[in-house]
Amino acid sequence: MSFVYNADPERGREWQRLFAQRAPDIDFRLWPDIGSAEEVRYLGTWAPVEDLARFPNLEVVFSLGAGVDQFDLGSIPSHVPLVRMQESGIVATMQEYVAMAVLALHRNLVDYIAQQRSETWQALRVRPASQCRVGILGLGQLGAAVAQHLTGLGFACQGWSRTRRQLEDVACFAGGDELPRFLSTSQVLVCLMPLTAETRGILNAKLFTQLPRGASLINVGRGLHLVAADLLAALDSGQLSAAVLDVFDPEPPPVDHPLWHHPSVLITPHIASMTQPESAIERVLDNIARHREGREMVGVVDRQRGY
Repeated sequence: MSFVYNADPERGREWQRLFAQRAPDIDFRLWPDIGSAEEVRYLGTWAPVEDLARFPNLEVVFSLGAGVDQFDLGSIPSHVPLVRMQESGIVATMQEYVAMAVLALHRNLVDYIAQQRSETWQALRVRPASQCRVGILGLGQLGAAVAQHLTGLGFACQGWSRTRRQLEDVACFAGGDELPRFLSTSQVLVCLMPLTAETRGILNAKLFTQLPRGASLINVGRGLHLVAADLLAALDSGQLSAAVLDVFDPEPPPVDHPLWHHPSVLITPHIASMTQPESAIERVLDNIARHREGREMVGVVDRQRGY
């Protein structure tokens, strides 16, 4: 029985070492050295793998990231479950990043960076976090964790999801009818939605006009959530005051893309959260044990919903 790892080779060697310690009965293989394809039962991959039919005994595909929108679900045999990564390392690093971004916007870091470049010394008013309402668009595992982390920092938090959620100290909205009310009071909007046909391009001019004037945006979902031209127009009109962007389409954006140089935009290279080998392997090995025992695995993708 073999597990094939198909992602960053350096981290793959760390996975190999940890597998040898914790699951010596599983033959761990680093792509492209897959050995006998007939022996492969489990595949861990970030990017889609072409021609999965070459693995006739494949039983589970593990996504090595939190998202699965990069996969063509139709290319994965219907009897092979796709499992997204749900592990504490991804959650913790996303909480850290969004807290950093919210604080940067709340404490006017974008303005102070511009002032430094122009050699301007001007203090801006400091307001308590409780007067800043952060809206989390998407209350899945990551969105819920981020919302609760921000409440711990004193921010007023609210969240929106397709179906109803209940979170302590977080005002929860659900469904299309409640989206406008949620947006109307979100001073900082954080996108943490899965990318589906319904959410593609959701960060657009129509949505931006429903936010309070001067609101700001943090996109840590997917690049295809955002209509870049609409964001630029909203920033230039003053409808939005700033944006922190970690994801793009394509990645990286073209060298001449106006977002690179916009004074109200902070850009990071898709690093908001990263799978941590120690905790990720615990999750994968737990799911392999569940699968071998006939129990339900954690994080199985619903192919109808796409996540």
